[in-house]
Amino acid sequence: MENNTSIKLFESKKIRTHWDETEEKWYFSIVDVVEAFTDSTNPTDYLKKLRKRDTELGFYLGTVCPQVEMITESGKKRKSLSGTA
Repeated sequence: MENNTSIKLFESKKIRTHWDETEEKWYFSIVDVVEAFTDSTNPTDYLKKLRKRDTELGFYLGTVCPQVEMITESGKKRKSLSGTA
């Protein structure tokens, strides 16, 4: 099986992506996007707090954004909350 994950850059910030051939969609890591837009030192915690403050956003992310396996900085595969493009 071909590795369809890659890194994209947004203003020099790394955004992990994954191409799903079956759905013909790009997925991107929401945590990486949060980090790029907020310059947060802990984007996972930032996202958790944001979801707690805004229950509608938390519901949306929990139901619409699937977890897709992506490569971490250390080279391991981990599931990451993802959006589509």
